[in-house]
Amino acid sequence: MQPLSLHLGPGSDLRASLEQVAIEANASGFVLGVVGDLSQAAFQCPGLAEPTVLRGHLEIITLQGTVAPQGVHLHLSLSDGECQVWGGHLEHGSLVLKGADLLVGVLASGAAPEPAPAAPRVEIAVRSGCPYSARALRMLRTLGIAHVVQRADGEAERQAIAGRSGRGSLPQVFIDGQAIGGYDALAELHGRGALDHLR
Repeated sequence: MQPLSLHLGPGSDLRASLEQVAIEANASGFVLGVVGDLSQAAFQCPGLAEPTVLRGHLEIITLQGTVAPQGVHLHLSLSDGECQVWGGHLEHGSLVLKGADLLVGVLASGAAPEPAPAAPRVEIAVRSGCPYSARALRMLRTLGIAHVVQRADGEAERQAIAGRSGRGSLPQVFIDGQAIGGYDALAELHGRGALDHLR
């Protein structure tokens, strides 16, 4: 395992920054430690439909989980100004206040020669800050359906997705390469039990 230090300046999105590190390194790993604070924290609590968002001077207590080019799975705990502790799944929108220093343990490529897993049958194109994109991602995670995430925040990426799906809106979900629509279509399939075979 190779240690990788990361300093995030004010305004950096904690989750997006770790996703970018994994993509740039093209490697998987673990968050080993963190020191820093946030001006805003977004995290998913069990059983709630929407992420909880806190604002203020928030001290990061722990950040644990995995990072990989395919996505991250991270648990955040933090303290507010009254020393009340909060925590849950780290979501986009958790913004650094003064600074954050992280240590990520990156697994050396080839260190664990395991058979490559089959490529996920589900692909989803999302836009940062889009509530329907966040809901669709949360549904796939909750159902335990493996999926590949494509960020379409730029105009070129959005046009490429629209050319593939025939629709300009986001998110767009593809199953076995076929466009099925956005969040509403995904929810409708789930309601009919038509996603069960993808788990």
